[in-house]
Amino acid sequence: MAGNRFRYGQWRGGPDPLAPPYDVRAAVDAVGAEVLAGGSLREALRDLLRRGPQGRGGLDELAARARRLRREALRRGDLDGAVTRARALLDQALAAEREELRGRDDDNARFAEAVLDNLPRSTARAVEELSGYDWASDEARQTYQRILDGLRGEVLEQRFAGLRDAARAAGDPATQRQLAEMMRDLNDLLARHARSEDTTDAFAEFMRRHGEFFPEQPQDVDELIDVLARRAAAGERLMRSLSDRQREELAGLMRQSLGDQLAGELSQLDAHLRALRPDLNWQRGERIRGDQPLGYGEATGALGEIAELDELLDQLDQEHPGATLDDVDVDAVARTLGRDAADDVRRLRDLERELRRQGWVTRDADGLTLSPKALRRLAGSALRRVFADLTAGPRGQHDLRSAGAAGEVSGGSRQWEYGDEQPLDVVRTLTRAVRRAGPSVPVQLAVEDFEVVETERRASAAVALCVDLSYSMISQGRWGPMKQTALALSHLMATRFPQDALQIVGFGLEATTLTQQELAAVEPDMRQGTNLQHALRLAGRHLRRHPGAEPVVLVVTDGEPTAHLDPEDGEAYFHWPPLPETIEATVREVDKLTRYGATLNLFMLGDDPGLRRFVDAVAQRSKGRMFTPDLDDLGEYVVSDYLRARHGRR
Repeated sequence: MAGNRFRYGQWRGGPDPLAPPYDVRAAVDAVGAEVLAGGSLREALRDLLRRGPQGRGGLDELAARARRLRREALRRGDLDGAVTRARALLDQALAAEREELRGRDDDNARFAEAVLDNLPRSTARAVEELSGYDWASDEARQTYQRILDGLRGEVLEQRFAGLRDAARAAGDPATQRQLAEMMRDLNDLLARHARSEDTTDAFAEFMRRHGEFFPEQPQDVDELIDVLARRAAAGERLMRSLSDRQREELAGLMRQSLGDQLAGELSQLDAHLRALRPDLNWQRGERIRGDQPLGYGEATGALGEIAELDELLDQLDQEHPGATLDDVDVDAVARTLGRDAADDVRRLRDLERELRRQGWVTRDADGLTLSPKALRRLAGSALRRVFADLTAGPRGQHDLRSAGAAGEVSGGSRQWEYGDEQPLDVVRTLTRAVRRAGPSVPVQLAVEDFEVVETERRASAAVALCVDLSYSMISQGRWGPMKQTALALSHLMATRFPQDALQIVGFGLEATTLTQQELAAVEPDMRQGTNLQHALRLAGRHLRRHPGAEPVVLVVTDGEPTAHLDPEDGEAYFHWPPLPETIEATVREVDKLTRYGATLNLFMLGDDPGLRRFVDAVAQRSKGRMFTPDLDDLGEYVVSDYLRARHGRR
């Protein structure tokens, strides 16, 4: 701009103006923290978008604003205002006419007074009967015409935004023919579109002839239908919102004001639009209350606004299958809630897209879920918590960072090769670099300089971690520590002991194997039953698939067995208190694992006497061990026991 001077300089700190308004990793960590605390994975992801990053600008806040505006619209005024105004104008016209007739002394005047005295009480029927009346008062005639012109103008202007001027003059026969021709062409265009004909040229010709009536400038027939259908639906909702008497009155006034030709074309247009857009809410009425009488255009405008808010609330709720933030109409958000709300939606949409683009979340039929990449981060976080406890506690010899990748350190080293996971030998790496490039600071490293520590191969282990998924686990606050423990163990084995084979088995009324992703998303079994027998059977199958590995079974539970598989039909059978058959079936699986040579250790949560007796008996029978850790120490106990047990009996 002329006269303005601008100075530019280096950015010197503060918030980065070009940085995205979200921290993707922080969002993933927030979800992970909720899952590790026992929350539902899908609920945590859903809450991330509902609350918004850093707890602001989320879908819940936008939905609350939309509901507040909807409540305000419901208190906007009286929907019967069009009939009320028509009644007031009719009374004004009749008063002016009677005043004129009283000044005349002839039979025609007395007859006219009799006609006026016998008019129906219904406003619509009275207006209809007066359509052929020869008014004596010019003022009365003009007032009566205002009833017809005003309602006709409001109806046509509500349906066609470009008819503001033409609608007022629609009482003129030439103007009526022009409007009827436009609506006739429009109905013909929509009929052809409904028959799936190619209407590209017909639409272009229609807009060339009648485009001034459509300031929205639709680009094709579908956009034209969208604009008209929403307005027609608002008019239908107005009718549905009135009482039977009010609806009859308004319909009669509209027929009288539009005339037979326009009313017929408009009725046909509504039928086309209803068939082409059946998904719009044509049937629902609203209970709008207020002291201010609303004209036809004001009433349909309020109902159209409510309908748009209803659609927006449905989009913001994200409840339908496959819902994404791309479903939210940002333009509708801007129109109803303002530009700042639209910016919030764009930020949330960018966050969701960025989470998908960077591979942190994936989408399935049930919605968003964490990707394997995010689960590794979540499991790593769980493992760091466990090792932080190990380091701080009396058994601090277990350090994740110093654990060997696949074996004990042999004291030798070798040149690094692609794919190596052994730790670097820093001293020998730097020595090779100095010998190659000479003593200089900084030391210049090349790929051929790197050496890794040689390790001796450890024996592998086959581990079955059986976790209780019964409802008591979540009701007693044990769900989060259980998940954290299982995820930490799976991450430790995947990153530090990749030669080991882990199988997670969840059990409630029945048992099932779980992947790491399924474990993170699993919900408690709402059915009664703790089927440890089935869990141990699946654990045994896993161990036998790895005959050369050290067999280890770890069981985390808070209840004694109350269910087993019926030997005849294989169905799970529950009974409380536990039946002898259930205990015997479970002990048989314990004996099978013991004969196979498996280490069977049990982690008992809770202080139920029956559970304590059962767990103690199983530990003695299998030569295993029983632990009663506090919830905060469960991960520490399980991981430590795995590291000890993997050296095993073999």
